[in-house]
This record gives sequence, C-alpha cells and structure tokens, in this order.
Amino acid sequence: MTLQLEGSLPEMAAVDRAKPRGTWLRTWWKIVDTNIGVVPLPIFVALVGIIGYYSYLGKLSGEITMAIGMLSVGGFACGELGKRMPILNKVGAAAIFATFIPSALAFYHLLPGEVVRVTTEFSKQTQFLYLFIACIIVGSIFAMDRQVLIKGFLKIFIPLAIGSVAAGIVGTLVGVALGKSAYETFFFIVVPIMAGGVGEGAIPLSIGYSEILHQPQGEMFATVLPCVMLGSLTAILLSGALNTLGKRYPHLTGEGQLQPGVANDVAATEERVDPSTIGPGVVAGALITACTFYLLGMLVYKLTGLPGPVAMLFLAVAIKLGRLVSPKLQAGAGVVYKFFQVSVTFPLLFAVGVSITPWDKLVAAFNFTHLAIIISTVVTLMGTGFLVGKRIGMYPIESAIVNACHSGQGGTGDVAILTAANRMVLMPFAQIATRIGGAITVTLVLIFLAQIV
Repeated sequence: MTLQLEGSLPEMAAVDRAKPRGTWLRTWWKIVDTNIGVVPLPIFVALVGIIGYYSYLGKLSGEITMAIGMLSVGGFACGELGKRMPILNKVGAAAIFATFIPSALAFYHLLPGEVVRVTTEFSKQTQFLYLFIACIIVGSIFAMDRQVLIKGFLKIFIPLAIGSVAAGIVGTLVGVALGKSAYETFFFIVVPIMAGGVGEGAIPLSIGYSEILHQPQGEMFATVLPCVMLGSLTAILLSGALNTLGKRYPHLTGEGQLQPGVANDVAATEERVDPSTIGPGVVAGALITACTFYLLGMLVYKLTGLPGPVAMLFLAVAIKLGRLVSPKLQAGAGVVYKFFQVSVTFPLLFAVGVSITPWDKLVAAFNFTHLAIIISTVVTLMGTGFLVGKRIGMYPIESAIVNACHSGQGGTGDVAILTAANRMVLMPFAQIATRIGGAITVTLVLIFLAQIV
C-alpha cells in the first residue's frame, strides 16, 4: 500500500508554518530576537537572575565569564535607557547614561556591594580598557580609506588647526576672567573638549594626566568627562543652527560639499576584498595586530614619554598611508573595530562609571563657570572654522561643521552633530577631525604638560 502525499514540499512547509501549533515557537523566536543592546531578552533576564542570586549570597565570582555577563547587563541596560529618552537620545544620552548612572548608583550604594566589588577588581586587574583602545584606534584607522585620509588632511587641516588654537586661547581667557586659573581652565576644561570623544579622547587623556601628575585616573576621568559631553551637546545645537542658516543664505553652504567644484569623491583606490574571505582567522589576526600596535605604543612611551595610545595612533596612520598592511588585514581590522564599538563600548563605560568615576566630583563640574568656558570654546572653534574656511575658498558652513566635530563626543558625537546639521556626507572628514585632530591635541598637550610639571 502506497501512501499518497498531496501538494509539493514547499506547499506542505507553508501549510505547516501556518498551523496554530507553530505560533508559540514563532512568538518565542520574536522574543529571543528582542535585544537589550546586543543581549537577547531571555538571556538578559537569565543574567539578571543569576547575578542577583550570587550577589544575595555574597559569592559573586570575579571570573571573566561572570564579569562579561555582569558588565553587559549593566552597560546595555543603561545604554538602552538613554536611547529611549526623548530629545536626549539625539545628543548622545546612551553613552552619558551608561557612564553617569552607574557612577551615581555606586556612590549612593544602590548597586549591590558585590557588583561594585567585582566590577572594580575586574577593571583594575585586567585593564581591559587598553584592549578596547587598541582595537578602536587601530581598527578604525586601518578601515578608513587611504584617500579620505589624504584628501581630508588637505581640505580641513588649516581651519581645524587655526580654530583649535583660537578656541584654546578664548576658552582659557574666559576661564581666567571668571576667576579660574589658566592652568585648570586650559588642561581640564578646554583641552578635553577637543580631545576626540570618550574612548579615543577622554580615556587616553586621563591616562596621560594620571601618569604625569601621579593622580588617580578615575579622578582625572571624572574631571574631563563632563567637558567632553557638554562640548558635544553645544556643537550639536550650533550645527543645527548652521543648517538653518544655510537654508536662509544658500551661498554659504555646499549642502555637504566642502568646496565649490570639488565633490566629496573619496572612493577607495585599494584592492577590493571579497567579504567571504574575511574569516575568523583574518579577524583574529587583526585583533592581535591591534594588540601589537598598542604594545609598540607602550614601548614608545617607555623610550620617549609619548602616551601609548597616541603613539599607537600615529604608527597606525603611518602604516596606513604607507600601504604596508594588506587589504585583507585592513578589512579584518574593520570587523574588529565594529565588534568592539558595538559590543564593548557600553560594558566598558559601565565599568568606568562604577570603578573609576567619582559621582561627587562629576556633579561638581556642572556649574555656570564651566558652561561659560565650554560654550565660548566651541563657539570660537566653529566660528573660526567658518571664517577661515570662507577665506581659503571652502564653504564656510561645511568648514564650521567639520570643526564642530573636533569638539564632539567621538563617533557618537559625529553622528549627532552631522544629523543635526543634515550633513551626514561629511562623516569621513568628521572622523578625521575627531580622531586625528583629537590625537594631535592630546599628544601636544601631554608633551607640554610633561615639560612644565
């Protein structure tokens, strides 16, 4: 006896998918695909339960698997909260919340003591922020198109350099006029604004200050971080105003084009790489390469006193411009950069907030004097970019907006600034202003500080 099956296999599969008995599974998959940051919702709930249980018993382990789970829960929960805040989510609230909320919770003893203990011990013992810095800096530079680096330098270096000097002078003078010392104003308010964000700016700057001044890095970080955040917010607001100005006076803007008659054509000239060839081995090789560059940077620091992260950045730029890294390895470095940017930033900020960011010192930085210095610094930076850009034949609004990114909150700040200005096409140049401009600022300032201390 032969069993007859009606319909084709695809038709049968479609009928099977439509049956009510499969509805629960599809609903469950939808729940699994709902993420808190990058963590699937059921996994997030399970982690909260596990961490809460061991915290209650006072036996929270400091092993790496527990630390990863704990930092992920805390960092991505705070980040998601920031992303969902109306208005504030447009000005980098995710990064702000991921750093400030853990600091406040730890200060007011609202976090379980075991969580604070393990986070602090893990952060200090592993120093994983150095791995983060290495992968972010080396990965982003290697992944950037070589022609963008070259053309970007040629187009924005003059207004960026002059604007930075002018902003440093004006911001410092405003601080002195309001009763602060030139030393405190320049090094701890003005410079952090132009340091290049959090991961690439505030953290390396605080490390450098800590090493030179022999003070705890956490205190240094807590001092400079509010200036980074408030500087970025000011730049976002002013860039939005410039977009409105451009609509009223069209001759002042190229609507994303840097200069008349020259389009932002930054197509890659390097050999294209088949994405299918970028396997785990290539990505792992890029990760080790980033670590090696950081170790080289630390060696340079030992020999010359130049901070390791900054030395590493310049080495990466030199290697990139010299075409000494294969296209495949560059593509692998891009994967490493994106992985750390997406997966590690918020857990790292949570750890930084809990372990090395004193809430009381952070809050003390929010006052009228600081706001006046920060606003005057950013206004001068952008205003100088506007005037100098116009003088050398660039569209002044585009030149000012690129300068604004020099005072932004890293990559997040660039996105917010360019979104407010409706100039996302300027992103490659914004990245140069943020990374290279920030690195140059940090390098020169740390060298200067080391000489006068």
